[in-house]
Parts: sequence; structure tokens; C-alpha cells
Amino acid sequence: MGAVRLRTLTPRDPVWRLKPFVDVAWSINARDPAWVPPLRRSLYALLRHTHPFHRHAEVVYFLAERDGEAVGRVAALINHRHNEFHGERIGFFGFFESVPDPAVAGALLDAAAAWARERGATALRGPMNFSTNEECGLLVEGFARPPMLLMPHNPPYYARLLEDQGFAKCKDLVAYLLERGEVPAALERGAELALRRHRVRLRTLDLRRFREEVRRIQEVYNAAWQRNWGFVPLTNEEIEHLAKELRPIADPELCLFVERDDETIGFALALPNLNEALAHLRDGRLLPLGLPKLLWYRRRIRGMRLITLGFKPGFQHQGLGPLVYLQIYRTGVAKGYTHAEASWVLEDNWEMHRAIERIGGRVDKVYRIYERPL
Repeated sequence: MGAVRLRTLTPRDPVWRLKPFVDVAWSINARDPAWVPPLRRSLYALLRHTHPFHRHAEVVYFLAERDGEAVGRVAALINHRHNEFHGERIGFFGFFESVPDPAVAGALLDAAAAWARERGATALRGPMNFSTNEECGLLVEGFARPPMLLMPHNPPYYARLLEDQGFAKCKDLVAYLLERGEVPAALERGAELALRRHRVRLRTLDLRRFREEVRRIQEVYNAAWQRNWGFVPLTNEEIEHLAKELRPIADPELCLFVERDDETIGFALALPNLNEALAHLRDGRLLPLGLPKLLWYRRRIRGMRLITLGFKPGFQHQGLGPLVYLQIYRTGVAKGYTHAEASWVLEDNWEMHRAIERIGGRVDKVYRIYERPL
């Protein structure tokens, strides 16, 4: 068996040079029935320098090769907005893939660590693809069920590879499964009481005023999560890019705004689980055959993912969370959805855990953020 060699790539490299970096995910995961291939076009859009994230970050990619074959990959990055916002000097890694060989994983992670250390980082944290606003975390519990939309998946042995390289748990992220069933009558009454007591109203997304609605989401999101672990405010360019990506699959009835006295004080967003359709595009390509498959299977989606729920400071901790969860749950049931995932939730966000558990949620998956001092 030959030595492991690393090839360095950058976000400014053309697609043809980045292709082996993308392809290695297929060579490692293709036989895993729970793995959902990403859309290649979306992945290239994220990796290349034209994505808004790269305007406030330094990023490099390492591709591991042995005997002429790609056997692993990792991205190393400095997210300047994160470090400025949190007053830290953290380097991050993401897009980690490796065959079950400590030599490969070690070469990749050591390269990422050395690169981050040269730029003043005191620790290496991840996986982040590229931040908490995108896919993040390493799956450590719940491997049988395929991931929901915009959630990661990996082989079980990845945790051991990281831990053997000196990485330890930094934070766990929890995914809850909710299956269709009866809502407790007491919860129904409590939700109606909260609606009247706080003088709030719920309304759905208005696609005719989409840009205005996106700005409202950005305003609430950046205010509501500002004290959360790992949070980085979304820039105007990032929210516009994200909205452009999600609009084709968004269901206006599953995006709720919470308003009081004409002020948007909170919002919640759930999306149809497009992964149920993407799972049938094994090569990750829309053309020539992928798009017809995607459109066909999209009509048969039965799951949804509740991605985010938050309220502006001053309106938090007032019992409004269960009210919004309940309304989305009712809407989902009426539209024929049979199950939902609420993800992700920080392991120590006890208020959110209680809100989800009150409507029947149970822990289904756990994702872990790791860290290693430099």
C-alpha cells in the first residue's frame, strides 16, 4: 500500500479541478443505503469562490490520494465573521470524508490543523460545511434513517477517526422525529390561550412579496440567535443566496410569521424533505435524467423538516414555541405529511427540547461538533 499524498485545491479552482474533491464522497458513501447524494451543482456553487461565504472567509481544500486513487478530503477555513462575532481565534474543518484508515484521516486533519495554526487559530473545530448556517456536525447516533434535507450523513467509523486524532466533543446537536398522531388536548388549549394572551397572530409566507419576507426572516434570525452557541449573523448576500436556493422547494404554508401590532416578532420555517426525491438521483446530476426523476418523486414526499424557530429578544421564553410548532404540525398533517424532523437543537437548549417533546417528538439522531486544540 502506497503513501498518502495530499493535493491542495482552492475555491478559485475551476470545476474540473474540484471534481475529484466532490467525487470522493461517492466512492466512500455510494454503497450506504442511508446516504443521500447531494446535488453536484449546489455543491460546486458552495465550494467555489463566487458563493457569498467566501467574501468573509479563507478556505483551502485538501484531497488525499494513494496509488492514484482519491481516498479522502477535508476543507480548512477561517471564518472571520465567526471569530469577530465571538471574540475567538478558531479554525474550522468541513467536508470531511475518509476511507477507514487512520493514516488518511490523520494526514488530512493534520494538514487542516497546520494551515489553521499558520493563520493564528488556537483550535480546530468541525465539521462545518461551512458554518452553522449550512450543514454541520458529525452523525454519532441514528445511522439507520436517511438524513433530512440539509442535514449531513456519514459512516459510523468517522467518530473514531476524529477521536484517534485528538478531537473531543465540543457540542452535540439533536434531531427530533415527530410522527403523525393525536395532539394532547391540554396542549391545544394551551396554544389557544397563548395566542390570546400575547395578542399575536400567525400568518403564512406571501410569495408575492418574497424579497420583503426574506428581509423579515433575516431580521428575526439575526436578532433571535445572536446569543446562541456558534451563531454567525447572515449577511444580505448570504440570505439572498439561501432564499434563491430554497424558494423552488418552499411551501408557503409551512413558513409562519408571528406578528404583534404589525411587528414581526418571530418566524418558523419547515421544508418538504426533498431528500426523499434526491435519494433517487444516485449520481447527483439533474441532467439528463435526474430532473424528471426529481419532479416525479417530489410529488410523493411524506416528510418535512422544521429547520428553524425563533423569536426576537423580549418575546422569548413566553411559551410561544409550542403554539408555532403546533400550527405547523396541523398544517403538515392536513397536507398529507406523515412525519417530521425538528433539527437541529443545541443539546443544552432545554426550552426547545421541552417544546418539541410536548407535541410528541423523540430524539432520533445526534450530531457532534468536535474540537482539537492547536
